Amino acid sequence: MVYEDAGVFCVETDEINSVSVMEGESVTLNTDVNVTQRNKILWKFGDRGLLIALLDDNEVSLFNGTEGQFRDRLKLDHQTGSLTIRNIRTTDSGLYELNIKGRTGEQVKKCNITVYSHLFIPVISRDSSQCSSSSSSSQQNCSLLCSVVNVSHVTLSWFKGNSLLSSISESDFSISLSLPLEVEYQDNHNYSCVLNNPIRNQTTNLDISEVCQPCSEIHCCGVTKAAIRLAIAVLVGVAAVAFVVYDIRSRNANFFVLCKSAM
Repeated sequence: MVYEDAGVFCVETDEINSVSVMEGESVTLNTDVNVTQRNKILWKFGDRGLLIALLDDNEVSLFNGTEGQFRDRLKLDHQTGSLTIRNIRTTDSGLYELNIKGRTGEQVKKCNITVYSHLFIPVISRDSSQCSSSSSSSQQNCSLLCSVVNVSHVTLSWFKGNSLLSSISESDFSISLSLPLEVEYQDNHNYSCVLNNPIRNQTTNLDISEVCQPCSEIHCCGVTKAAIRLAIAVLVGVAAVAFVVYDIRSRNANFFVLCKSAM
């Protein structure tokens, strides 16, 4: 998947400019200055102010960051001092600080970037425990689960048409989520399960006829499969017994032949 370059302007105010982007995008942090207004430009990352890029008298220096975090992914424009982060990762989320040191003094601008991981398509499945229940409701309704794995800072929701039925949100890193829903077998409404973060979403539409089957059919199929397995087991057992009997009889016949020969 190819993403367009996202442009960000850091601001010189007490209120930090916050921007959300998707993992894999290229993000450019703009300086909004021209060549004559600056002498030295420094880019820092994180709460500790780790230096990651330097422009001094048109000489560009790039730094990899802690444990090579930014290795081969930074580009500094020697004309403007704008910093581009290619193939941005969730670990690149955080505070970016721009220091512009010129003849007239020093400017400090800041911006905060939040990088969201890719969204997987949610999976809708039948609750396998439903048909083990003998309640009348299990014969009339279909219990479903919408599930996703390895997600963070997302919301998982069930919709009936455009109406929200239920949702669950999670901000922890790399967690699995499941959201239940119960529908009638003959329900003709449009249901969908939606996974979203602040900038993107993934949707799976429910096909009741495909996912839900009456428990009687499931039980029927289950009984048939069990009967087939039992029949196979019986045939294997009978074959094993027949082989043992045949082997014993063969041994006895050979024994009698040897005895007669000895006599």
